[in-house]
Amino acid sequence: MADSFAGQLLAWYDQHGRHDLPWHHDRNAYRVWVSEIMLQQTQVATVIPYFEAFMKRFPDVAALAAAPVDDVLSHWSGLGYYARARNLHKAAQQVVAEYGGEFPQQQETLEALSGIGRSTAAAIVAQAFGIRAAILDGNVKRVLARYHAIPGWPGQTAVLNQLWQHSEEHTPEDRVRDYTQAIMDLGATVCTRSRPACERCPLQPGCTAYARQETTSYPGAKPKKAKPEKTTWMVILEDHQGRILLERRPPSGIWGGLWSLPELDPAYGPEELPDACERQFGFGCSDAELISGFRHTFSHYHLHIQPARLAVTGPTGVAEETEQRWVHRDEALALGLPAPIRTLLTTPEQTALL
Repeated sequence: MADSFAGQLLAWYDQHGRHDLPWHHDRNAYRVWVSEIMLQQTQVATVIPYFEAFMKRFPDVAALAAAPVDDVLSHWSGLGYYARARNLHKAAQQVVAEYGGEFPQQQETLEALSGIGRSTAAAIVAQAFGIRAAILDGNVKRVLARYHAIPGWPGQTAVLNQLWQHSEEHTPEDRVRDYTQAIMDLGATVCTRSRPACERCPLQPGCTAYARQETTSYPGAKPKKAKPEKTTWMVILEDHQGRILLERRPPSGIWGGLWSLPELDPAYGPEELPDACERQFGFGCSDAELISGFRHTFSHYHLHIQPARLAVTGPTGVAEETEQRWVHRDEALALGLPAPIRTLLTTPEQTALL
């Protein structure tokens, strides 16, 4: 193995790899799984404090399965892509109900759980159980695309299939746990998206993209589309007890399942907001106090948010419905809130900085 792709990578990992990440301690399938889900679309430095707090609150799969989904979403707030948290909670319940709280060791069985795809299942099998399985996360795609000079965007099926084939070919029988961590580390710290440190790469002698001096050409970029712009009013409705009204968002879609502020049609003018609130919620409100607006960018559109604060002057019984809740601010901050809404409720005068 000394001269092979895997051998060169493992030799580098022994000296330069990351051996002390939180999920490396007390390693088991649960901790590996949670870390892999958190690391999707998110960098290690961002994930570490979330992972540690998550493990403190949900130390094992049974604790996660038994927790209210609001509690799970609260501990996920700020990580984004909240479908990951909902699927994590659902999969934990599946593991407890169907497998007695023990993670199956078969990759195909893991892939049947909510939110676990082929690469994540392989990472659990390799990292937790030491069973040979090929992974293909974003870092690995970049390493392999450059090493083999595979043209095209990895989101295209033909390109993805080539990358999977090479991932299978390079994955060794021995030290698979170290190998999977090594190739992820190489992509994250050396074979980076921009300005890769080729002079420090153990795979440089065999890298086709490096030989062609075309490292930044691989992998191919996703075809660009202009993101649409959307606008909404978000209203902070406050009753005589100092409570604010929150609404739970639908389970699918943006911020799915999280608690957020009520929204109103952006076509309304500021002076129309009290009447709009009375029509939509059934109670009277004072004139609106506008707060600095801000723009929040999602993966597929930009959302311009214009907050407004209104004091409620009428009955608030409408909020007794299941998906609405009157809460004090400290109670609100304990719920699963989107990060911009959490910031808005904490420091409304600073929303222009978001």
